Amino acid sequence: MTRIDSRCEHGAAAIEIDILPFPPIVPESNLPHVVVVLASTRQGRFGETVARWLMPIIEAREDLTAELVDLRDWKLPYYDQPKVPMAGEYEKDVLPWAQVVGRGDGFVIVTPEYNYGYPAVLKSSLDAVYAEWNRKPVAFVSYGGWGAGVRAVEQLRQVVVELQMASTRGGVNLQFARRLFDEDGNLHDPEFYGGAATRMLDELVWWAAALKAARQ
Repeated sequence: MTRIDSRCEHGAAAIEIDILPFPPIVPESNLPHVVVVLASTRQGRFGETVARWLMPIIEAREDLTAELVDLRDWKLPYYDQPKVPMAGEYEKDVLPWAQVVGRGDGFVIVTPEYNYGYPAVLKSSLDAVYAEWNRKPVAFVSYGGWGAGVRAVEQLRQVVVELQMASTRGGVNLQFARRLFDEDGNLHDPEFYGGAATRMLDELVWWAAALKAARQ
């Protein structure tokens, strides 16, 4: 059992919470593969800083394999395909993306919040394929100002349900994200946010392994 402290915005109060650990169910020879999606593609995006902090935490784990996918490298069009993705008959320009999503057993989406929502390019990437998302877990790392990106995440939770995905409860929300990192991209409080990331990944890996076994 792990004990964590839940902080208010100014760190004035701390409440200890008992967290039951997820039981290890991952066979060493069949590790789940986690695809981390960097959702912002705009110039001057802060998502790169968040991803550079997150990836070493993920890659240090021995219960998964992982890759980072930057949507800036993918020119997925707004939904304009002649057939619905549910049919599984993708156009040639979508097939490489289907392969990336298909090899994932779980996903972490790193997203900002734009006007209470999430980036349009992220919606295009979610809508482009269908079966490749099905019956796989997804966790969210969001960042922003006062809202810490959580309103974008709440919308995304509704979207991924329709893709037959399992949205994990655990996540990381970075409020006033630029203030949380120094000029070298290091967190001022790595223990607190690193702990949140670890708990998120514990939950994601458990679901990824369970659903992978079920799909097989």
